[in-house]
Formats: sequence, structure tokens, C-alpha cells
Amino acid sequence: MKPLSNFLSFVLFLAIIGTVVYLLFPRIDEALPPFEDVPVPSELHPVVEERRDRLVQLAEEKGIDLVITEGHRSEERQDALYEQGRSNDGRVVTNARAGESYHNYGLAIDFALRTENGEVVWDMNRDGNGNGESDWMEVVAIAKDLGFEWGGDWSNFKDYPHLQMDFGLSIRELQWGKRPEVAEQE
Repeated sequence: MKPLSNFLSFVLFLAIIGTVVYLLFPRIDEALPPFEDVPVPSELHPVVEERRDRLVQLAEEKGIDLVITEGHRSEERQDALYEQGRSNDGRVVTNARAGESYHNYGLAIDFALRTENGEVVWDMNRDGNGNGESDWMEVVAIAKDLGFEWGGDWSNFKDYPHLQMDFGLSIRELQWGKRPEVAEQE
């Protein structure tokens, strides 16, 4: 009698699990955004591009020679950067694999400063224009005024050269094919 009881308990358990999955699955499916087969952008979003150019211009007006070191980033480049400091030499510069960075969707840029002798530096304390303020932080303030989010404000992984405009979209939404409209303004 015991084996029959165990068998019936097991069948009842499977029936309950099956019913729960059957009832919940449509709700789970409805909660996910529909996947859209939309190509991944191959260049900067037009608004990001326009704001990048304005950032360079406004920094120049303050006597800061700003260099944009990265813009749109291919998935291959993203994976190569992810491997840096892990399976390749160097220090870790990103926690994002291909498809997990706003660079991959044309929504992010990285910057540095250029010295008088043409050297590109990532010196956050440099005051090349001699106004008593860090050139780096002056650039960050201009960028924020233009609608960029600064990677230096992140709590989990500080990315000081990184600026992005997400247009309210998460990486998951971008991966699922959602794209900001070209006419959208921050």
C-alpha cells in the first residue's frame, strides 16, 4: 500500500506543479516585452552625437581640450574590452559583455583630456585651464547639463570616462529590440 500511496502523492504533486505553471506561464509571457528583430545600431544615436559635439565645443570655450576616446562600440570590441583584466592582460575596464553596454546601442561616449603637448590623459585632478577647478569635473558638469549620465556617479562600478543617454531604456529593453526615437530629446 505504501508504494501506491507514494506514487499517488507524486502524481498529485506533478499535477499541482503543472497547473501552477500552466496558469502562470501566460502571465509571465505577457510581462516580457515582445522581442523585435531590430538591427543593433552601428553609429551614435543622432541626439547623442549632437550633444557630444556640443560638449566638446562648450569644453573648448572653457579652455579644456576634450578628446572623445570611444563612441559607438561593436560587440566584438565590447567583448575584447570585457576580456581585458580577465583572460587578457591589463586591468578590468568594464563589467559589460557584448550587448550589455550602452556603447553597443550608440548611446554612450567615453572621454579624456589632451595636454598642451598633445598627450591624452585621464587625470581627474588636472586644472589645465588654470581656473582652480578640475577640468574633468568641469566636463562632467557640462555633460550633465546636456542630459548625459556620468559613470562616476554609479555605486557598483565607477566608470569615470563614461557618459551615456539611456532615453529611459534599460539594457534589457535595448536587447529586446526597443530603440529610442530619433526625435526624442532629453
